[in-house]
Amino acid sequence: MKKVLIITYYWPPTGGAGVQRWLKFSKYFRKFGWEPIIYTPSNPDFPINDDTLLKDVPSDLIILKTQITEPYDIYRKIMRKKKTDAVNQGFLSEEKENTLLQSAMIWVRGNFFIPDARKFWIKPSISYLSDYIKEHHIDAVISTGPPHSMHLIAMGLKQKFNTPWIADFRDPWTQIDFYSQLKLSSFADAKHKKLENQVLTQANKVVTISPSCGKDLEKLGNRKVDIITNGFDTDDFTPIAIGVDSKVSDGFMFHHTGALNKDRNPYTLWKVLGDLCKENPELRKELILKFTGKTDAIVLDSLKQQGLETNFQKYEYMPHSEIVKSMAQSPILLLPLNNTPNNAGVLSGKLFEYLAAKRPIFGVGLPNADAASILKETQAGVMVDFDDYEGTKKQVLNLYAQYKSNTLRVQSNSIDKYSRENCARTYTNLLDEIIG
Repeated sequence: MKKVLIITYYWPPTGGAGVQRWLKFSKYFRKFGWEPIIYTPSNPDFPINDDTLLKDVPSDLIILKTQITEPYDIYRKIMRKKKTDAVNQGFLSEEKENTLLQSAMIWVRGNFFIPDARKFWIKPSISYLSDYIKEHHIDAVISTGPPHSMHLIAMGLKQKFNTPWIADFRDPWTQIDFYSQLKLSSFADAKHKKLENQVLTQANKVVTISPSCGKDLEKLGNRKVDIITNGFDTDDFTPIAIGVDSKVSDGFMFHHTGALNKDRNPYTLWKVLGDLCKENPELRKELILKFTGKTDAIVLDSLKQQGLETNFQKYEYMPHSEIVKSMAQSPILLLPLNNTPNNAGVLSGKLFEYLAAKRPIFGVGLPNADAASILKETQAGVMVDFDDYEGTKKQVLNLYAQYKSNTLRVQSNSIDKYSRENCARTYTNLLDEIIG
């Protein structure tokens, strides 16, 4: 077996979307001649744990762990939060107020923690992994970000050992949708861009998750970027995994899984549903809006403004094994995308699991972007533009008519290429290339 060192902040029992990509790829690498070795923090500060994910960790997998120093306890103290309070990612707030103190914390995060709050782990990790590499043969290194500090660890190893290296961008760096919200000084902005350019130019291969993100990185790094999307694990969607006797839930339900922040709040959809409920009392009785995961207070306020407060159901984080069952039983799966700049390449991991669930997908986003192209290719759902009231209403009424006639289903064509196993095969082909 050839050996690849994978540097990742997210690893079970950490839950959430960030852990899925490399947990699932690592599960299949051995099939294609590569032994993954994981390097991850022993004490990450993350709000969600999901012990059910441990079942996907390959047997006898080498997992290297060291302690990381993060500033979140200081943040909690300043913000008068409990030590056990979660720090949500991606500017998601379950509280209504956005105080001056919170704004100050964002400024500090953007200008002093470059590239991110895990920067204090970079030098100790390079030192620890250097000793490991001297004692154990490693054929290649993969770093996955965000957090992009992981790339700087790999870059340090590349400079010391010239080990072939793939930089894997699950999300962009300086072109991430919330980059403009970090309140960066010109100095901090320049430093972010300099570090990003070093990663893009020094890695043997750069990989990202969508064609649009790939084009953006190609312009920044003046090089080819490979596209390997996220995907779904076929094992998660077997009849036994999702329940042999499972049936679609009752009600005209739109189900969203995962974090729903203010940038993904589909105002127009809520307006359409609110208006239709006023026009049709029967639809109001049948409509269910289900949210599983962290939901921004702004989203809940929007629902109340449209008179939908009695139609939504909010659930905290579910284990991943329960989430996939719930997807397969949901009448309609809701996929709101980020209504922000640089959003054409957003391909969230949930999109591919929605495909595997084989339930109709209702997307809200750019109708000519990457996610819309996949929905069109697979005939798994529709994508309506953010502010298209009439188009949204038309598609909702079409789904409601299918619901009433018991024909609410989709084709889900050609989805096998998005399986985690197929994506892992493509990744190991890239590894084979860089070791010559």
